[in-house]
Amino acid sequence: MPAADPTAPSRSQCRPATLGGELRVALTRISRRLRAQRGEADLPEGRFGVLTVLHKHGAMSPSELADHERVRPPSMTRAVNALVEMGLVEKGEHPSDRRQVVVRLTDAGVREVKETRRRRDAWLTQQLSSLTPDERETLARASELLTRIAAR
Repeated sequence: MPAADPTAPSRSQCRPATLGGELRVALTRISRRLRAQRGEADLPEGRFGVLTVLHKHGAMSPSELADHERVRPPSMTRAVNALVEMGLVEKGEHPSDRRQVVVRLTDAGVREVKETRRRRDAWLTQQLSSLTPDERETLARASELLTRIAAR
């Protein structure tokens, strides 16, 4: 009979409630560390979120942004105005409703999104490079599972 793997998790660590708590803590810590990796503008995460939505989905009205980010319109208006002042977004005329405006990324906003993502990827790559190939393989499998859980 082969010896038990000393690095294998115990039965109690594999129970959904126990594993859930441990994963929550680990994912929260990693998320915090990733969010600390910021671009030149050193934006708060909420404002960076606005840039990433515009980068992914294109120009939209402040109310659409508020709905997408699940914040109240006045909060989004403040965030958009701050991003305008920083030159990361610009407001333009809505194509079909002159009473509304649309918000779009500027070239500086695109650079900020790309630089922040580059820094975050670099930090995570550095952390992963210190692991063994077997550990990275385990994380690759775990990533697939976490992606599946997140899609539910």
